[in-house]
Amino acid sequence: MIKKNQIVEFEITGITSEGNGVGRADGMAVFVPQTAVGDYVRVQIVKVLKSYAYGIVNEVITPSESRQEPDCPVFRKCGGCTFRHLKYEEELKVKSSFVSDSFRRLGGFDIECEPILGCEETDWYRNKAQYPVAMLDGKAVCGFYASRSHRVVPYTGCRLQPEVFQQIVDFVIGYINDNGIPAYDEVSGKGLVRHIYLRKGWHSNEIMLCVVSKTSSAVKLIGKMVSETGILKLFPDIKSVVVNINPDKTNVILGRENVTVWGTDNISDTMCGNKISLSPMSFYQVNTCQAEKLYGVAADFAALRGDEEVFDLYCGAGTIGLSMIDRINHLTGVEVVKQAVENARANAEANNISNADFICGDAGEIADRLQKEGKRPDVIIVDPPRKGCDSLTIESIVKMNPEKIVMISCNPATAARDCKILCSAENGYRLERVRGVDMFPRTTACEVVSLLTRF
Repeated sequence: MIKKNQIVEFEITGITSEGNGVGRADGMAVFVPQTAVGDYVRVQIVKVLKSYAYGIVNEVITPSESRQEPDCPVFRKCGGCTFRHLKYEEELKVKSSFVSDSFRRLGGFDIECEPILGCEETDWYRNKAQYPVAMLDGKAVCGFYASRSHRVVPYTGCRLQPEVFQQIVDFVIGYINDNGIPAYDEVSGKGLVRHIYLRKGWHSNEIMLCVVSKTSSAVKLIGKMVSETGILKLFPDIKSVVVNINPDKTNVILGRENVTVWGTDNISDTMCGNKISLSPMSFYQVNTCQAEKLYGVAADFAALRGDEEVFDLYCGAGTIGLSMIDRINHLTGVEVVKQAVENARANAEANNISNADFICGDAGEIADRLQKEGKRPDVIIVDPPRKGCDSLTIESIVKMNPEKIVMISCNPATAARDCKILCSAENGYRLERVRGVDMFPRTTACEVVSLLTRF
């Protein structure tokens, strides 16, 4: 029986969906982070449960051919990148297995998934970053949370973010420290600055700087920073400076109130040829170039003829539906975040689109209402949160009886679960196509697009 602190040696034979390598020692499965299939490792056991254990690497005795040297100094501390020690082609194999295993084991489908769509750029690809701020040795620092914790690892040079983000964040943190502005403490609830949040229009280069604060007192302080420090001359792409006020003792990043300190309330970008307006609250895919390819996969799956009525549930700022607008008759988007709906309507207007409507409300409740009103779409596009579709949404989709359902999901497991429900005998759908899309290189996250047709 394996015991805590025991040293064991074994080969890593698989990778879990959390990104841990797995092998067997003394007949027990042992999960080990930051390992690769084919590694032969010496491991210290740190936790033992009834049928499995967790360990940490003491030594990679024989490295796998899939392994590479991590190119980030905080890789082993930060919880952001999980696969920076893997060659990218191996990472794609792992993510492809996440998708196929989910649909086979959790969905019960015997379907061959299409080849995963990899990302051309594996660094600097994010258009959004939210840096937690904390006090360390009497000074404010920011960076990213350590794995499975809210302990801030001080580091701003993340290779997933545009390099200009590091320069802006370093400037803001310097201003905070020079002026004695306290960082927020999650445990005590004291302090002021909680996060520094940056968005960038990938094609426009427009940047929004948003400082998340416990109280409105940061409005005056950040306004002073804008007017007195020359930040706008140093970073001329900044078009909006916003203070988001979040007074709640919560780990939710953004509060409900935004105060524009300088510039515009929104920044703009282009997505699939459409002008897009973005507020701090708008959902927007964080990898713009890959999102355009993702939406291309969704459009390919939908095989639109030009005369369809399309519903887009969980539509965010409307980018998915609007990317297909010239191939359909009419679009109805549904989104619960009010600002995102306002952005979606503004996006349609800015692009002279008259055949799209956007409704603010819970996707399930609005879908239920539309179904009761006799609305029947030909195609439903659904892009649910990580937890998947709720039961009311699925019930309403089935009652509306669309010819096709195109599901875009950031969680292969919940996508497989929802597809299984939709493909039950009583619900009457068939799973036709599945394809993974790597939107977030170096992390465990993987998008998946699924096509279901009525039979």
